[in-house]
Amino acid sequence: MANLPPSSTRIIPDIASVPRHIAVIMDGNGRWAKQRFMPRIAGHQRGVEALREVVIACRDLGVEYLTVFAFSSENWRRPDDEVSFLMSLFLIMLEREAAKLHKNNIRLKIIGDRSRFNDKLRQAMQDAERLTANNTALTLTIAANYGGRWDVMHAVQAMLREYPHLAQTFTEDDLRPYLSMSDAPEPDLFIRTGGEQRISNFMLWQLAYTELYFTDVLWPAFGRKNLDAAIASYQKRERRFGRTSEQLLDKQGKADA
Repeated sequence: MANLPPSSTRIIPDIASVPRHIAVIMDGNGRWAKQRFMPRIAGHQRGVEALREVVIACRDLGVEYLTVFAFSSENWRRPDDEVSFLMSLFLIMLEREAAKLHKNNIRLKIIGDRSRFNDKLRQAMQDAERLTANNTALTLTIAANYGGRWDVMHAVQAMLREYPHLAQTFTEDDLRPYLSMSDAPEPDLFIRTGGEQRISNFMLWQLAYTELYFTDVLWPAFGRKNLDAAIASYQKRERRFGRTSEQLLDKQGKADA
Protein backbone atom coordinates (compact mmCIF):
# COMPACT_ATOMS: atom_id res chain seq x y z
CA MET A 1 0.00 0.00 0.00
CA ALA A 2 2.81 2.40 0.86
CA ASN A 3 4.12 2.27 -2.70
CA LEU A 4 0.86 3.34 -4.33
CA PRO A 5 0.54 6.92 -5.62
CA PRO A 6 -1.61 9.11 -3.34
CA SER A 7 -5.37 9.42 -3.79
CA SER A 8 -6.56 12.96 -4.51
CA THR A 9 -9.52 12.46 -2.17
CA ARG A 10 -7.23 11.52 0.70
CA ILE A 11 -4.01 13.47 0.18
CA ILE A 12 -3.36 16.65 -1.83
CA PRO A 13 -0.97 15.56 -4.60
CA ASP A 14 2.05 17.51 -5.75
CA ILE A 15 1.27 19.88 -8.62
CA ALA A 16 3.72 20.60 -11.44
CA SER A 17 3.48 22.95 -14.41
CA VAL A 18 3.73 19.99 -16.79
CA PRO A 19 1.05 17.37 -16.07
CA ARG A 20 2.55 14.21 -14.69
CA HIS A 21 -0.29 12.13 -16.15
CA ILE A 22 -2.47 12.95 -19.17
CA ALA A 23 -5.56 10.93 -20.13
CA VAL A 24 -7.08 11.20 -23.61
CA ILE A 25 -10.28 10.15 -25.36
CA MET A 26 -9.23 10.07 -29.00
CA ASP A 27 -12.54 11.01 -30.61
CA GLY A 28 -13.35 12.00 -34.19
CA ASN A 29 -11.60 9.48 -36.43
CA GLY A 30 -14.74 8.64 -38.38
CA ARG A 31 -15.83 12.26 -38.79
CA TRP A 32 -12.35 13.26 -39.96
CA ALA A 33 -12.56 10.63 -42.69
CA LYS A 34 -16.14 11.53 -43.63
CA GLN A 35 -15.19 15.19 -44.11
CA ARG A 36 -12.63 14.03 -46.66
CA PHE A 37 -15.00 11.57 -48.39
CA MET A 38 -12.86 8.68 -47.18
CA PRO A 39 -13.93 5.44 -45.45
CA ARG A 40 -14.01 5.48 -41.64
CA ILE A 41 -11.08 3.08 -41.53
CA ALA A 42 -8.87 5.78 -43.07
CA GLY A 43 -9.63 7.96 -40.06
CA HIS A 44 -8.58 5.19 -37.68
CA GLN A 45 -5.34 4.70 -39.61
CA ARG A 46 -4.57 8.42 -39.43
CA GLY A 47 -5.49 8.32 -35.75
CA VAL A 48 -2.62 5.91 -35.10
CA GLU A 49 -0.22 8.43 -36.66
CA ALA A 50 -1.63 11.18 -34.42
CA LEU A 51 -1.11 8.97 -31.38
CA ARG A 52 2.48 8.34 -32.38
CA GLU A 53 3.11 12.10 -32.56
CA VAL A 54 1.47 12.78 -29.19
CA VAL A 55 3.38 9.96 -27.49
CA ILE A 56 6.73 11.39 -28.57
CA ALA A 57 5.64 14.93 -27.65
CA CYS A 58 4.66 13.77 -24.15
CA ARG A 59 7.96 12.02 -23.70
CA ASP A 60 9.86 15.13 -24.80
CA LEU A 61 7.82 17.37 -22.49
CA GLY A 62 8.52 15.23 -19.45
CA VAL A 63 5.02 13.79 -19.06
CA GLU A 64 5.43 10.53 -17.15
CA TYR A 65 2.12 8.80 -17.98
CA LEU A 66 -0.14 8.98 -21.04
CA THR A 67 -3.35 6.94 -20.97
CA VAL A 68 -5.54 6.74 -24.08
CA PHE A 69 -9.01 5.29 -24.64
CA ALA A 70 -8.64 3.13 -27.74
CA PHE A 71 -11.72 0.89 -27.55
CA SER A 72 -14.45 1.05 -24.94
CA SER A 73 -16.59 -1.82 -23.70
CA GLU A 74 -19.47 -0.09 -25.50
CA ASN A 75 -17.64 0.09 -28.86
CA TRP A 76 -18.60 -3.53 -29.59
CA ARG A 77 -21.96 -2.01 -30.58
CA ARG A 78 -20.39 -0.54 -33.72
CA PRO A 79 -20.83 -2.22 -37.15
CA ASP A 80 -19.14 -5.62 -37.30
CA ASP A 81 -16.83 -4.67 -40.17
CA GLU A 82 -15.54 -1.62 -38.29
CA VAL A 83 -14.94 -3.63 -35.11
CA SER A 84 -13.11 -6.28 -37.13
CA PHE A 85 -10.92 -3.63 -38.73
CA LEU A 86 -10.14 -2.03 -35.35
CA MET A 87 -9.04 -5.39 -33.95
CA SER A 88 -6.79 -5.94 -36.99
CA LEU A 89 -5.39 -2.43 -36.68
CA PHE A 90 -4.67 -2.94 -32.99
CA LEU A 91 -2.75 -6.13 -33.77
CA ILE A 92 -0.75 -4.46 -36.54
CA MET A 93 0.01 -1.50 -34.30
CA LEU A 94 1.29 -3.73 -31.52
CA GLU A 95 3.48 -5.74 -33.89
CA ARG A 96 4.91 -2.66 -35.62
CA GLU A 97 5.10 -0.14 -32.80
CA ALA A 98 6.36 -2.20 -29.85
CA ALA A 99 9.97 -2.14 -31.05
CA LYS A 100 9.75 1.62 -31.70
CA LEU A 101 8.36 2.24 -28.22
CA HIS A 102 11.16 0.14 -26.76
CA LYS A 103 13.78 2.07 -28.73
CA ASN A 104 12.36 5.32 -27.31
CA ASN A 105 12.45 3.96 -23.73
CA ILE A 106 8.63 3.97 -23.52
CA ARG A 107 6.77 1.39 -21.47
CA LEU A 108 3.50 0.01 -22.87
CA LYS A 109 0.68 -1.12 -20.62
CA ILE A 110 -2.75 -2.32 -21.72
CA ILE A 111 -5.80 -2.24 -19.44
CA GLY A 112 -9.28 -3.64 -19.94
CA ASP A 113 -11.05 -6.98 -20.24
CA ARG A 114 -9.00 -9.10 -22.64
CA SER A 115 -11.41 -12.04 -22.68
CA ARG A 116 -13.16 -10.99 -25.92
CA PHE A 117 -9.92 -10.63 -27.89
CA ASN A 118 -8.59 -13.55 -29.90
CA ASP A 119 -5.51 -15.50 -28.85
CA LYS A 120 -3.22 -13.84 -31.38
CA LEU A 121 -4.11 -10.35 -30.17
CA ARG A 122 -3.79 -11.31 -26.50
CA GLN A 123 -0.37 -12.79 -27.20
CA ALA A 124 0.73 -9.62 -29.01
CA MET A 125 -0.37 -7.58 -25.99
CA GLN A 126 1.70 -9.73 -23.64
CA ASP A 127 4.73 -9.65 -25.92
CA ALA A 128 4.66 -5.85 -26.24
CA GLU A 129 4.23 -5.35 -22.50
CA ARG A 130 7.03 -7.77 -21.73
CA LEU A 131 9.41 -6.14 -24.22
CA THR A 132 8.90 -2.64 -22.82
CA ALA A 133 8.38 -3.50 -19.14
CA ASN A 134 11.58 -1.89 -17.85
CA ASN A 135 11.44 1.34 -19.85
CA THR A 136 11.33 4.59 -17.90
CA ALA A 137 10.86 7.66 -20.15
CA LEU A 138 7.05 7.41 -20.37
CA THR A 139 4.34 4.88 -19.59
CA LEU A 140 1.81 4.66 -22.43
CA THR A 141 -1.35 2.91 -21.27
CA ILE A 142 -3.90 1.81 -23.85
CA ALA A 143 -7.43 1.16 -22.58
CA ALA A 144 -8.99 -1.54 -24.78
CA ASN A 145 -12.35 -3.16 -24.08
CA TYR A 146 -12.28 -0.97 -21.00
CA GLY A 147 -15.01 0.79 -19.06
CA GLY A 148 -14.79 2.79 -15.85
CA ARG A 149 -17.64 0.88 -14.22
CA TRP A 150 -16.07 -2.43 -15.27
CA ASP A 151 -12.82 -1.29 -13.66
CA VAL A 152 -14.47 -0.62 -10.29
CA MET A 153 -16.56 -3.79 -10.35
CA HIS A 154 -13.59 -5.91 -11.42
CA ALA A 155 -11.51 -4.39 -8.60
CA VAL A 156 -14.19 -5.12 -5.98
CA GLN A 157 -14.54 -8.71 -7.16
CA ALA A 158 -10.76 -9.27 -7.19
CA MET A 159 -10.37 -7.76 -3.73
CA LEU A 160 -13.15 -9.88 -2.23
CA ARG A 161 -11.79 -13.06 -3.79
CA GLU A 162 -8.53 -12.45 -1.97
CA TYR A 163 -9.98 -10.93 1.21
CA PRO A 164 -13.63 -12.04 1.57
CA HIS A 165 -13.75 -10.82 5.16
CA LEU A 166 -13.60 -7.22 3.86
CA ALA A 167 -17.06 -7.43 2.26
CA GLN A 168 -18.69 -5.24 4.92
CA THR A 169 -15.79 -3.05 5.96
CA PHE A 170 -13.45 -2.32 3.03
CA THR A 171 -12.09 1.18 2.49
CA GLU A 172 -10.76 3.11 -0.49
CA ASP A 173 -7.26 2.11 0.50
CA ASP A 174 -8.25 -1.58 0.45
CA LEU A 175 -9.73 -1.28 -3.04
CA ARG A 176 -7.15 0.91 -4.79
CA PRO A 177 -4.51 -1.80 -5.38
CA TYR A 178 -6.99 -3.74 -7.53
CA LEU A 179 -7.90 -0.92 -9.91
CA SER A 180 -6.42 -1.02 -13.42
CA MET A 181 -4.32 2.13 -12.88
CA SER A 182 -3.24 1.49 -9.30
CA ASP A 183 0.45 1.94 -10.14
CA ALA A 184 0.00 5.38 -11.75
CA PRO A 185 -0.82 8.78 -10.25
CA GLU A 186 -4.32 10.02 -11.00
CA PRO A 187 -4.47 12.05 -14.24
CA ASP A 188 -3.74 15.75 -13.89
CA LEU A 189 -5.22 16.57 -17.29
CA PHE A 190 -7.97 14.89 -19.30
CA ILE A 191 -8.29 15.74 -23.00
CA ARG A 192 -11.20 14.82 -25.25
CA THR A 193 -11.01 15.66 -28.93
CA GLY A 194 -13.85 15.87 -31.43
CA GLY A 195 -16.13 18.40 -29.76
CA GLU A 196 -18.04 16.09 -27.42
CA GLN A 197 -18.01 17.00 -23.72
CA ARG A 198 -18.44 13.67 -21.97
CA ILE A 199 -16.23 11.32 -20.00
CA SER A 200 -17.94 8.30 -21.62
CA ASN A 201 -17.24 5.73 -18.90
CA PHE A 202 -13.49 6.37 -18.97
CA MET A 203 -11.48 6.13 -15.73
CA LEU A 204 -14.44 7.15 -13.56
CA TRP A 205 -12.57 6.53 -10.32
CA GLN A 206 -9.29 8.12 -11.38
CA LEU A 207 -10.73 11.34 -12.87
CA ALA A 208 -12.19 12.54 -9.55
CA TYR A 209 -10.04 15.71 -9.43
CA THR A 210 -8.63 15.80 -12.96
CA GLU A 211 -8.75 19.05 -14.97
CA LEU A 212 -10.97 18.53 -18.05
CA TYR A 213 -10.12 19.95 -21.48
CA PHE A 214 -12.40 19.62 -24.50
CA THR A 215 -11.47 20.61 -28.04
CA ASP A 216 -13.31 20.59 -31.37
CA VAL A 217 -10.18 19.33 -33.13
CA LEU A 218 -10.77 15.81 -34.46
CA TRP A 219 -8.25 13.26 -33.23
CA PRO A 220 -6.47 12.60 -36.58
CA ALA A 221 -5.71 16.34 -36.78
CA PHE A 222 -4.52 16.60 -33.17
CA GLY A 223 -0.78 17.23 -32.91
CA ARG A 224 1.95 18.84 -30.85
CA LYS A 225 0.54 22.38 -31.06
CA ASN A 226 -2.85 21.14 -29.88
CA LEU A 227 -1.24 19.29 -27.00
CA ASP A 228 0.66 22.46 -26.08
CA ALA A 229 -2.64 24.39 -26.07
CA ALA A 230 -4.22 21.84 -23.74
CA ILE A 231 -1.28 22.01 -21.35
CA ALA A 232 -1.32 25.82 -21.47
CA SER A 233 -4.98 25.73 -20.44
CA TYR A 234 -4.13 23.34 -17.62
CA GLN A 235 -1.39 25.67 -16.38
CA LYS A 236 -3.98 28.43 -15.91
CA ARG A 237 -6.22 26.27 -13.72
CA GLU A 238 -6.44 26.69 -9.98
CA ARG A 239 -6.19 23.18 -8.54
CA ARG A 240 -7.83 23.45 -5.13
CA PHE A 241 -8.69 19.83 -4.23
CA GLY A 242 -11.48 21.04 -1.94
CA ARG A 243 -9.63 24.07 -0.58
CA THR A 244 -10.45 27.74 -1.10
CA SER A 245 -8.58 30.18 -3.30
CA GLU A 246 -7.55 32.08 -0.18
CA GLN A 247 -5.91 28.98 1.24
CA LEU A 248 -3.87 28.55 -1.93
CA LEU A 249 -2.76 32.17 -1.83
CA ASP A 250 -1.81 31.86 1.83
CA LYS A 251 0.18 28.70 1.13
CA GLN A 252 1.97 30.38 -1.77
CA GLY A 253 2.77 33.41 0.38
CA LYS A 254 4.32 31.22 3.06
CA ALA A 255 6.35 29.34 0.45
CA ASP A 256 7.68 32.62 -0.97
CA ALA A 257 8.54 34.06 2.43
